[in-house]
Amino acid sequence: MSETSRHDAWQSGDSYEAYMGRWSRPIAAKFLDWLAMREELDWLDVGCGTGALSAAIMERCQPRSLIAIDPSQGFLAKARDHVKDPRAEFQIGDAQSLPLANDSRDVVASGLVLNFVPDRVQALSEMRRVTRPGGTVGFYVWDYPGGGVEFMRAFWQTATALDAGAVELTEDRRFPFCTPEGLADIAKAAGLEPLDFVALESPSVFRDFEDYWRPFTLGAGPAPGYCASLAPEARQRLMERLSERLPRCENGSIVLGTRAWACRARVD
Repeated sequence: MSETSRHDAWQSGDSYEAYMGRWSRPIAAKFLDWLAMREELDWLDVGCGTGALSAAIMERCQPRSLIAIDPSQGFLAKARDHVKDPRAEFQIGDAQSLPLANDSRDVVASGLVLNFVPDRVQALSEMRRVTRPGGTVGFYVWDYPGGGVEFMRAFWQTATALDAGAVELTEDRRFPFCTPEGLADIAKAAGLEPLDFVALESPSVFRDFEDYWRPFTLGAGPAPGYCASLAPEARQRLMERLSERLPRCENGSIVLGTRAWACRARVD
């Protein structure tokens, strides 16, 4: 395991939901509205996580069927509990080797996953392989280089001010390709073009500082993994520094923005 990936703990569905899952749902809805697919199609959700995109597909797109895959049993358990529709099937699977036949899905979608896949070109090639001619491949990732997850950026700016070594763990350093230009290069290498891009934006609203801070202590994801690894004294310093710098509304809530880049391509 590389030094930069050692904090990527993605097994606990509840912890991920508190940290990122709740902010994934509004972005998933915006992504599907942008795709604007017709009803009664066969969908595939690659890297379904706790089921944010899968649930949105079932609610908004009226699919004929949905297969959702993820390598984490913990995430799949949370997704199955969240999405009870019999048209949805959740399976263990690897984005780099999809367990589906060629030309078997009308729409292949992936939300907030591609940057964590080791071979991204292979993953998109697999998505293209299982998509029927005339079908659509669509995906989206957080705009890490542009500071598109403001609550995460605030955490890392504060953490790196206290610990210079933490800079190697930051998402903007690890995922510099999460831009339209970088994603276009990967997609074209996988045989996907022409491509359309759009920015998807949504606020993240925390009730108070405790609502902001607690998910960082649960260990699910790079920033929470780093936070959980700190000695108690260092974690306390980080918490106090963050509490001092974060903006508050009059009612004590903290409002920060999120932005993702979405891409789609038609498969010939």
